Amino acid sequence: MPRRYWLMKCEPAAYTIADLERAGRAGWEGVRNFQARNYMRDEMQEGDGVLFYASNADPSGVTGLATIAKAGYPDPFAFKKGHQYYDEGSKKESPTWYTVDVVFDERFPGTVSLETLKSTAGLENMVVTKKGSRLSIQPVTTPEYDIVVRLGRAAKPDEEVSAPRPSRRRRPAG
Repeated sequence: MPRRYWLMKCEPAAYTIADLERAGRAGWEGVRNFQARNYMRDEMQEGDGVLFYASNADPSGVTGLATIAKAGYPDPFAFKKGHQYYDEGSKKESPTWYTVDVVFDERFPGTVSLETLKSTAGLENMVVTKKGSRLSIQPVTTPEYDIVVRLGRAAKPDEEVSAPRPSRRRRPAG
C-alpha cells in the first residue's frame, strides 16, 4: 500500500512537537470523534507521514513531522476506570476507541501558520483550510504534504513562515 499522509492536531497545553521529540514515540490516545477514530482504525498504516499541527496556539499551525509507527489498535485508556479518557461503553471485546503510535521525525524552526496554509498556492483544498474544519485527524494529499514540508523547513527560528500574497487577479472557473 502506498504511503499516505495525515494532519494530526493537538493542543499545546496537552502535547507539543517538543514533547514528542523528547519522548521519541507516543500513543495518540484520547481521540473521541468517530470520523477521526475511523481514520485511525481503518486507514492509517505504519509508515504513513504526519503533519503535527498545534491547534488553539498562537499561531495555530504545523510545527513538525512524525510517522505512524503502529497502525490502529484499541485505546487502552478507554478501559481504565478513573482515567480522563475512560469510556464505560467501550469493551475490550468490542472497543469503541482506537489509537495509533507516532514517532518523531522533525521539528520545524517555525510554525507554518493556518493563515500561511490558507494563502499558499496548492493548498486551497487542504481540509484544515476549510471553514468549520475541526476534525483532529485529517487526510492530506502527497502534493499538500510536500508543500507544507517545504514551507516548514524554510521557516526562520521562532518566526511564522509567510507565503507569497495571492494574486488579486481572478482565475477562470474550471
